[in-house]
Amino acid sequence: MSDHDDVCVLLPTMNEAETVARVVADFRDVGFENVLVIDGGSTDDTRSIAREAGARVAEQSGRGKGQAVREAVRDHVDAPYVLMADADATYDAADATAMLDPLLAGEADHVIGNRFADMRPGAMTRLNRIGNRIINLAFRAIHRESYRDILSGYRAFTRESFLRLHLTADGFGIETEMAVECVKNRVSVAVVPITYRERPGGSATNLHPIRDGGVIFLELYRKAKTNNPLFYFGSVGVASTVAGLAMGAFVLYRYLAFGISHNTSVVGTAAATETPARPAANGCTAPLTPEATPISIDYRHATLVGERVKFRHTIRIKFSDTR
Repeated sequence: MSDHDDVCVLLPTMNEAETVARVVADFRDVGFENVLVIDGGSTDDTRSIAREAGARVAEQSGRGKGQAVREAVRDHVDAPYVLMADADATYDAADATAMLDPLLAGEADHVIGNRFADMRPGAMTRLNRIGNRIINLAFRAIHRESYRDILSGYRAFTRESFLRLHLTADGFGIETEMAVECVKNRVSVAVVPITYRERPGGSATNLHPIRDGGVIFLELYRKAKTNNPLFYFGSVGVASTVAGLAMGAFVLYRYLAFGISHNTSVVGTAAATETPARPAANGCTAPLTPEATPISIDYRHATLVGERVKFRHTIRIKFSDTR
C-alpha cells in the first residue's frame, strides 16, 4: 500500500516512446503506484514501454488529447483524485505533492500548475511564450479570472468536479476548456508554482503552435458567448463598427486625394397594362382595370472620375403585382 492509493496519475500519450518510461518511473518513485497511460494510437512502442515501466495502459476510442482525457476519467479512473501530466518529461514528478495539497486540504477542487513560476531555459520557444501570454490575458479579460497559466498540462482535480464540467474539445483545447468550465460552474481553483523543463533530445512535440494556438483562441472566444455575452456580442459590434469606419475612411481618402467619388443611384420604373374595355351587361363600356404592374429597379454603384462616370456594379430586380 502506498500513501497515494486514492490518486490516479493520468498520462495522455501519442508517440512518446522516448520519454514515457522515464515519466512513469518518476511518478512511481515518489509513491504513485496507480499510473494510467491513455494512448491515442501511437505508431511507436509507447504502449509496450509504458506497460514494462509499470503503468496501466488503455487505448482511447477516438482521437485527440481532449477526447483521451474525458474517456480516461469517465471509463478508466476510479480514484477520487486525478493528477494529470504530459508524458514528455517536461513536468517534474517532485511537484506532485504540492499539486495535490490544495485538494487534500479541501481548499480547491481543481489545481493548475503555473509553468512560468520556474521555466527552465529552452523549455518554451519565444513564439509559444508570447502566445501563452496573449491567451492568458484574453482569458482574464473575458472571464474575469486570473489562473496565470490556463494552458498548463499539469493538473490535479477531483473526479467528481471533472464530471461536472461540460467538455467537448478533442484536441489541445482541453486545458482552456477546463479553465473556462471551472469559471462557469464555480469550481474552486488553486494555482501552484511548478518547474517546467525542456523536452529531452530525441522526442518530438505533437503541438503545432500556429494551428493549435488558433484552435485554442477560438475555443476561448466561443465559450465567451455563455460566460460573458456582453463581451462576445459587444466585440462583434465593435468589429463591425471598425470595418465600417475603415471603408468610410478609404472612400474619403480617395475623394480628397484623387477627386474620385462613389455615387449610388436607384432607378425604378413601373408600367401598368390594362385589359381592353369590355361591354357591360347594360350596354355601357366597363372601365379599364389594371391587370398587372411590372416594376423594374436598377441599383447602380458608380465611380466618378473627373467628368467620366464608370459604373462598377449594376443589379436589376423585376417583379410584378398581379391583381
